[in-house]
Amino acid sequence: MKKFTAIDAFCGAGGLSLGLKNAGFEILFSFDSDPLCIETLKENKKYHDHKCYSLDVKDSLNDRVLKIVNLKRGDLDLLAGGPPCQGFSIQRTVGGDFDDRNLLVDDYGDLIIEVYPKFFLLENVTGIGGKRGREILEKFKKRMESHDYICHERILDAKDYGVPQRRKRYILVGERTSSDSHFCWPKANQIKVKTVRDAIAHLPPIPSDGKPHPDIPMHRADKLSDKNLERIRAISSGQAREHLPNELLAECHKLSADKIGHRNVYGRMEWDLVAPTITAKFDSFTRGKFGHPVQDRSISLLEGALLQTFPEDYVFLGNKIQAARQIGNAVPPLLAEVIGKEIIRALKNEF
Repeated sequence: MKKFTAIDAFCGAGGLSLGLKNAGFEILFSFDSDPLCIETLKENKKYHDHKCYSLDVKDSLNDRVLKIVNLKRGDLDLLAGGPPCQGFSIQRTVGGDFDDRNLLVDDYGDLIIEVYPKFFLLENVTGIGGKRGREILEKFKKRMESHDYICHERILDAKDYGVPQRRKRYILVGERTSSDSHFCWPKANQIKVKTVRDAIAHLPPIPSDGKPHPDIPMHRADKLSDKNLERIRAISSGQAREHLPNELLAECHKLSADKIGHRNVYGRMEWDLVAPTITAKFDSFTRGKFGHPVQDRSISLLEGALLQTFPEDYVFLGNKIQAARQIGNAVPPLLAEVIGKEIIRALKNEF
């Protein structure tokens, strides 16, 4: 049986690679400009046995990627990637409309044209379709269409595909074809909804002093300050800062959440619902609804990884902040797998 080939650009900690591999792709090469992410991939040899380099996307051009994988232009089945999205993020509250990271979409377009894969995948935050990103996105799509690609775009919510987390992402699938399109979007809600309880309830409690569980190194969370301990003990599962007594509110939160937002900071997750979006700062109780449903702490690194659908034995290198960033920035492997299976189905039909 033919093995369909893929390259993962902007690979991060490997969530997209892992999901595409589970879908049936042979990952030939991954690269990212963050050396720590590449070290994380190399540490997880059980899941990643392909070449992976610390490489900026500009340095991947001039046929360098094709030489690394020993393919000719047009031979690759899938080029996938999620250019760093902070410039488009709806959580971004400072700065102008221009961000150097937005230009990475154009650089990714250069790589697509050079490699000329049968399919490409672009994953990003939903904000790329808003004021900051729409102009760049429309330019990118027109450019791809001028090089024989049909562009399929949709906002997908990971919770609709078995991920125990609300996580809306903009997905663009480019299909190289001179005739009819064969790609179809995965059908939502074909997999039983997985809850926070399903994902993390089996894990043992962890020390309250910020140290990891003695037998599970990734199962660790920061020690809470005395004030934050008071706050988390004052709320129940599913509650957040709106439910705190006035004396436990930070000064900046004493105005109504309807006026200033940040409704879900200092919050606890709910056992029998999906988690909120796991961000790069999910390890902090002050940053969102990242409190454990019943234990008086933030969720651990391992719990965040499981809510992202990484395997339980997957390792993230670096200090706690660096590991949380890798986990929160990753594409959930299960979402990548679901999309990857549809791309393989289209490849079988078209090529």
